[in-house]
Amino acid sequence: MKLLLANTWLPTSAELHLFSPELVLTGTIVAVLLVALVAGRRPQLSAMIALLGALLGVLATAHVARVVGDGGLGGLAPPGEPPMLIADRFSVFFKLFLFVLLAAIIWLWLTGTIERRMRATSRPVGDVGGPEFFVLLLTSALGMMLMVGSLNLLVIIIAMETASLPSYAIVAADRRSRLGAEAALKYVLFGAASAAIMVYGVSLLYGRFGTLDLGAVAQASSLWSHQQDAGATGTDWLFCLGLAALGVGVVFKIAAVPMHYWCPDVFEGAPIEITTWLSIASKAAGLGLLLRIVTTLGGAAAGGTHHTELLAWAIGILAAVTCTVGNLAALRQESVKRILAYSSIAHAGYMMMAAAILVAPAGTAANVGISAVVAYLLVYLLMNVGAFGAAALVTWHAGTDHLSAFTGLGRRAPWIAVPLAVCLFSLVGLPPLGGFAAKWFLLVALGTSAAAQPWLWGLVVIAVVNTAISLYYYVRIIRQMFLTDDATLPRLQVPFGGLALVNVCAVVILLIGTLWFSPLGERAGRLASNLYVQPTPPALTLQP
Repeated sequence: MKLLLANTWLPTSAELHLFSPELVLTGTIVAVLLVALVAGRRPQLSAMIALLGALLGVLATAHVARVVGDGGLGGLAPPGEPPMLIADRFSVFFKLFLFVLLAAIIWLWLTGTIERRMRATSRPVGDVGGPEFFVLLLTSALGMMLMVGSLNLLVIIIAMETASLPSYAIVAADRRSRLGAEAALKYVLFGAASAAIMVYGVSLLYGRFGTLDLGAVAQASSLWSHQQDAGATGTDWLFCLGLAALGVGVVFKIAAVPMHYWCPDVFEGAPIEITTWLSIASKAAGLGLLLRIVTTLGGAAAGGTHHTELLAWAIGILAAVTCTVGNLAALRQESVKRILAYSSIAHAGYMMMAAAILVAPAGTAANVGISAVVAYLLVYLLMNVGAFGAAALVTWHAGTDHLSAFTGLGRRAPWIAVPLAVCLFSLVGLPPLGGFAAKWFLLVALGTSAAAQPWLWGLVVIAVVNTAISLYYYVRIIRQMFLTDDATLPRLQVPFGGLALVNVCAVVILLIGTLWFSPLGERAGRLASNLYVQPTPPALTLQP
């Protein structure tokens, strides 16, 4: 097996090194299983192995980052065939993103274990753990990495199912929770339906173009569009139907409208560690795949075609509806987990707006849509880990995530209340916080691209209006913490690890919004440049 790089064939060892993060993650899964066979069911030991694997994955990703610095590479394919996997700066960013998130989730799990031990005589809040829990969590992460690192439609399907199937199980990780079992069932039903539609869409694309390589599909579709008679607008409806069916699976992972109904129930019923994981990782993976599909289709159609215009409009409308529905639904919620669930739907809508940018402004080296999403995801990780981490500390202590559990938190636990307020204000997008920087780069990307796609100004207006709407339900939580109190409620005693996690997130959010505003944009721009460029596929003969 060989790898093509600048007309030079590299040996297999270099190819395996290129995808060493996935190999590290696979080795960690095997290690968790083998240690469990030898040492028995010791959840803390499994957690430490998983945490070590996440840290080793960060190191492996750093090595790969140096290799792909000059351009994206493709591999794991016979000579002359399109690559099964690709590695470029965007995929490297996403792998690093997932490894950091994995480490934060495992740390949050360890904090929850300490909390449960501290309150051993109190009402139980759930029992989540064991080797199988970490195997499922790591396998889900592996599938998400593969989703963003491939243009092969078959690999994309396998990757999405590798990410989804373990997620269904870990939602019901607390076997004593009927709410968790119900949430997992709803998740499975939505996932099965979306997977079936997605596979049908891929079969249509394969039947239409005779290839599973998305780059070849994009080139052939662009060729078909340009072969239409002058002055006529041709639409390949079979291609559009296949692409729409494929998009159903992507929309399900993002939890965008209309495939969002599973999200609030799953977030409420799942253990809060899993809620945190799904709120960030699942949406990030879906957005990464969406951007990969959009840039491939848009890049093949120089100057845009009728198909790409339809795609851009469809994504833009879907994004606008998603953020609006998410924000309006959050206004009526009394559960903090459900509030944050609808909040994550709204933020998915904001980030989807960047995927509607199919024509980059002239003179830009980086893909402005990917650059905006990279900056947004970096901040989104910190905001959601901080918010869900603080909510977890309160929920473990009170046994509920209802708004009333946060009453007087500013007095009872200021080291939780203050960082939570920082994260919530950042989720709104207020300066001088990191959330403002994230939305600023998104709006700038939309505005600068509006010269080629004027309707993008409508998305800018919708994003601003929705930001104002979201202020209400975020402030409800802050009001409950600082302006409502009950003198009979005792102070909270929480583990130091949990306090450290939420306060570090709040501090970094403040630094991004003040000192690291410009460096965030510069770094996001570099990560969105030198992406993998699909080689021109063999010519395909298509009949209109």
